[in-house]
Amino acid sequence: MKYILIFLFASIISTAQVTKEQLNLMPWPQNITLNNGSFALTKDFKVNITGAPNGRIFTGATSFLRRLDGRTGMFFNQGFITGINEAPDAVLQINCTRNAKIELYEDESYLLDITADKITINATTDVGALHALETLLQLLQNNTNSFYFPNAKVSDFPRFTWRGLMIDGSRHFMPVDVIKRNLDGMAAVKMNVFHWHLVDDQGWRIEMKKNKKLIDLASDGLYYTQEEIKSIVKYAADRGIMVVPEIDVPGHASAILTAYPEIGSKVVNLNVGSGEKGQQFKQIQTYGIERNAGIFTPTLDPSNPKTYEILSSIFDEVCPLFPGKFFHIGGDENEGKDWDSNPKIQEFKKKHKLATNHELQTYFTMQLVPMLKKHGKELMGWEEILTKDLSKDAVVHSWRGVNEGVVAGQSLVDAVTKGYKTVLSNGYYIDLMYKVEDHYSVDPMPKSVQLTDVERARILGGEATMWTELVSSATFDSRVWPRTAAIAERLWSNESVTDINSLRKRLEVISFRLEELGLQHIKSKEALLRNISNNQKSEALLDMSNICEPLKGYSRNKGGTEYQMYSPLTLFADVCTPDASDALSFEKAVNSYVSNNSTENQLLVTSYLNKWIKMNADLNVLSSNAPLIYPVLPLSKSLNDLSQQLLLKIEKKQNVDIKVLNDLLEKCKSKDYADVELAVYNSLKKLVQA
Repeated sequence: MKYILIFLFASIISTAQVTKEQLNLMPWPQNITLNNGSFALTKDFKVNITGAPNGRIFTGATSFLRRLDGRTGMFFNQGFITGINEAPDAVLQINCTRNAKIELYEDESYLLDITADKITINATTDVGALHALETLLQLLQNNTNSFYFPNAKVSDFPRFTWRGLMIDGSRHFMPVDVIKRNLDGMAAVKMNVFHWHLVDDQGWRIEMKKNKKLIDLASDGLYYTQEEIKSIVKYAADRGIMVVPEIDVPGHASAILTAYPEIGSKVVNLNVGSGEKGQQFKQIQTYGIERNAGIFTPTLDPSNPKTYEILSSIFDEVCPLFPGKFFHIGGDENEGKDWDSNPKIQEFKKKHKLATNHELQTYFTMQLVPMLKKHGKELMGWEEILTKDLSKDAVVHSWRGVNEGVVAGQSLVDAVTKGYKTVLSNGYYIDLMYKVEDHYSVDPMPKSVQLTDVERARILGGEATMWTELVSSATFDSRVWPRTAAIAERLWSNESVTDINSLRKRLEVISFRLEELGLQHIKSKEALLRNISNNQKSEALLDMSNICEPLKGYSRNKGGTEYQMYSPLTLFADVCTPDASDALSFEKAVNSYVSNNSTENQLLVTSYLNKWIKMNADLNVLSSNAPLIYPVLPLSKSLNDLSQQLLLKIEKKQNVDIKVLNDLLEKCKSKDYADVELAVYNSLKKLVQA
């Protein structure tokens, strides 16, 4: 009896000791107050919905119930929630005042109140209520033998109205199931815009019934049917997410021109015929789908009336598939080379008093405005569309950074000061494989520029961008998650929420929880490792992947030609991800040792060094029957050699030539093997210098 009482007392104590620091909420709410006590979960837990919401709340609440039951294993009595006021005595009461519209500036706020015997969610719209359910799931706690929610009050709303993720389905086609599970991930972290990049040099991905040549000639048979698109749009709307399609023009046009070469800008060759009068015969320029990554010259001809006829016909068929207000027309990276070499286009520029290609592109862009307005759409484009003559209704998408020779985010400031709404993606390019803090530190609201309240209001928010030149459907999730959750927090939470240590701690839990939605960012690693090891059992390859990261920027695909769109993405670099887990742990160990070389801190550091020496030996054994391991062996050897020398110095207290250490350290800095880099390099450097 004494032990039972002690056990129960310990459970009560652990329940009462929940603090904000223990919570794993993401995005962090605007306001949260923890109160004494808790709400204990039992199998009688039920949900009731009142008010006048959209039917999406019934699906969302049922999903919440199943996810909660999956975490707790309680076998809840309630099954499917299908209507208003089905369980008036339920302990979770959700009240939604009205049906949400899937558009910007909708009310997404909610109030969540948890007491010992009741949980209440009040939201103006059902989308706000869906956000509250995600927060409630994240609040779930447990002690030794039970699950509970801490008593709390949460008052929450987003900081920015545009919190997006762009998925590029053109470079590498992403199947419907990949799209849908990532929409679930977006909803879990309260993102509300899915930007769907559907057309680029590498393929046309929309089923066309009128302009059928686009899928017959320019899709490789990989495209979304119109019914699939409608299904995805509805799936997104049921999660409070607006879909923004993108057809990239006038550049990035290889796929379009493969189907319609007659509207291309490349100069047409003229051959003199063999007839007596020497007639000239027109030779049609041909184009093909691009198999490499990069920027290419094929560009639509803005001087050709047929260009606009075809685009108008395309918009007439595509726009009705997407009920949202915005349509993205790309407009980026048009080098204008084919325009410069085409006499007809040059004459057109003179006739219309267009001094530069930039002005010519604005002319082109402005022809699209009425085509889209016809369908109730607002034009959106990458920052290159911004000129003095651009329609004020357009939304400017800021993307370029210092590597492109411009001031990072400058186009955002230029846009809002000139009267345009804007969205920031500069700093949120997750395909660059940068660490999470590189994205988390970027804020759409400029700190160094004074803007008026009106100008600040034109900053709609931000968008993570996932270009897929080096991504397959098997690796897509691991390139998006969990870092995108950190970007979602930056776009939702108060600007004062910036603690990177808190972020990392919470992100680790959120990443694990995202898997219940079907995301494969963690589990897909096992299959790739089996392929590389030739199905041999070994911890060594996993250990190596936990200290390596893919090459940053676009340096993995030198010149855009090393990897074609059909090249394998099943290699060691595809297993590795940013924020390598053991690299982060080793960094903490080294920092502790450098500040205090106690026996305990020394043992922590040397445990890693010994681990990597054994790892190298095991990898060499493994490679005898796994050729895919060979590319990483030189990097493993460099780490092994440096680790051995450091152990001599740290454990054996031997004098080691600093030149030897620095030479070995330099080898560990190499980026010449397996398209990865050792993420422990900076920590090793700190250790050598110490």
